[in-house]
Amino acid sequence: MYFLKRLLTWWNSQTIGTQIFTARRGQKVGEDAAGNIYYQTADSKRRWVIYNGEMEASRVSPDWHGWLHFTWDEPPTKTPLLHKPWEKPHLENLTGTPAAYAPPGSIRATAPALRADYEAWAPE
Repeated sequence: MYFLKRLLTWWNSQTIGTQIFTARRGQKVGEDAAGNIYYQTADSKRRWVIYNGEMEASRVSPDWHGWLHFTWDEPPTKTPLLHKPWEKPHLENLTGTPAAYAPPGSIRATAPALRADYEAWAPE
């Protein structure tokens, strides 16, 4: 079943085609704290990432994102970026999870039973 998932879908892991291309032409450039592995071709014209776990683009840190999109030539393993003291650490997108941001007054922020400004409609 795992083989079939890898053959037909891209969101569970790398596909068979990506694995073959990576084995034949990929040169490992580095790895980030999340365990994602970054590759490029010998001529540096193509760059890609093999995710460790779920394929979610927001799991790529800003350092590696810039390298993947040719913003700078050197990967963060060779030339690390200087971070400002006010910068927060990178977090993946938490939308749709219990840890997602809920503004004050949101129905998600407090349980409806605890809210004083809301009275549920009950049919008679």
